[in-house]
Amino acid sequence: MSISRRTVLAVTAGATVTATAAAPAHAATPSADQEPASAARVLRDAADYAVEKLRAIAPRVSGYPVGTKFEKWTFSRNGDWVGGFWPGTLWMAYLYSEDDTFRTLALDSARGLAPRQYDTSTHDLGFLFYPSWVTAWRLTGDDSWRDGAVQAARSLVRRYNPRGRFIRAWGALDDTGNAGRVIMDTMMNLDLLAFASRQTGDGEYLGVAVEHARTVQRFFPRPDGSTPHVYDFDPDSGAPIGPNTVQGYSADSCWSRGQAWGVYGFTTMYRRTGDPRFLATARRLADYAVEALGTDHIPVWDYRAPQQPHDVKDASAGAIMACGLLDLATATGRHTYRQVAVRILTALSQTCLTRKSARAEAVVARCTRNRPAEDGIEISLPYADYYLLEGILRVLRPRAVDRAVDLSTL
Repeated sequence: MSISRRTVLAVTAGATVTATAAAPAHAATPSADQEPASAARVLRDAADYAVEKLRAIAPRVSGYPVGTKFEKWTFSRNGDWVGGFWPGTLWMAYLYSEDDTFRTLALDSARGLAPRQYDTSTHDLGFLFYPSWVTAWRLTGDDSWRDGAVQAARSLVRRYNPRGRFIRAWGALDDTGNAGRVIMDTMMNLDLLAFASRQTGDGEYLGVAVEHARTVQRFFPRPDGSTPHVYDFDPDSGAPIGPNTVQGYSADSCWSRGQAWGVYGFTTMYRRTGDPRFLATARRLADYAVEALGTDHIPVWDYRAPQQPHDVKDASAGAIMACGLLDLATATGRHTYRQVAVRILTALSQTCLTRKSARAEAVVARCTRNRPAEDGIEISLPYADYYLLEGILRVLRPRAVDRAVDLSTL
């Protein structure tokens, strides 16, 4: 890595001076009594449903859910890229219900990810280790969980390309294919690096996160605030090549889940650095996504797909965006973001749960994994369950969810 401590300090200290002008002082943590009683009731009913579903299904889950087929979970043994969401969902259920059974199951599931802390072949180590191992450390105090998460961060920074100042998304380190490919999803893996810097005192982890976020900030957002899924760079020179996509409709479209990753990820980076430019980017992306939402408040899989707003939905994009908007509302003091987030969570709870199916093993339906590949259209996905519960807890029990995911601001 070629990032100096001075660079990191300039971000975390110098930018804070201008942050005051970009956002009002943070108010006290919002609570459920700020929401209409009807919305709070809907969210409680959804959380109750999720907990009961998990109580019935979780004891017989022996792998890591990756998606459903005929309403039953299919599994990965090593966790694929989504392995952290199952223990994370169990942790959310534990925080909501205070049932120690979920705590035990979450710890057992997280242990199975231990070999992945040394995996340098993927950018998804934040997805794997933050909702599982970081949360386990925060809720148990057992330093072995923290140490494993820091090792995962150490593996992740090996994917940093100092010439282009980005973390490559896919492929082994010695694989030239995809070596210059950057995707919006990686914004959600950066908080693992911020965590490692806080725990070790080594600013290089956060420095990599900051440089990657700045690269995404520079090249991804269009003037209207929409974003592509992918941006390609020459891996040798670091020179930009141009936008692209894998899971979106086209290089010029706006994949809704990617936009949600961006809203959440840039808001988190603002909280970890105090850099108002990250907050401004989060707002640009959020404003576009909010405007693109239909009246049902469930995102279509791509905001610019030809058949939108009547195309297939992706409830997971809604759950992720709701969490990001709740975060953004606190960071900016703008209650409108919170209102939209609660509407999304309420819509998901009323129209996207698996209540009508006795055989369904997931909580949230109407998700779309990869529309262009015809892979997982209108199924259930583990991250939809996780972020729905995180979002509901952010509304109903913010102090509880803060114990798990750290909602603090620099």
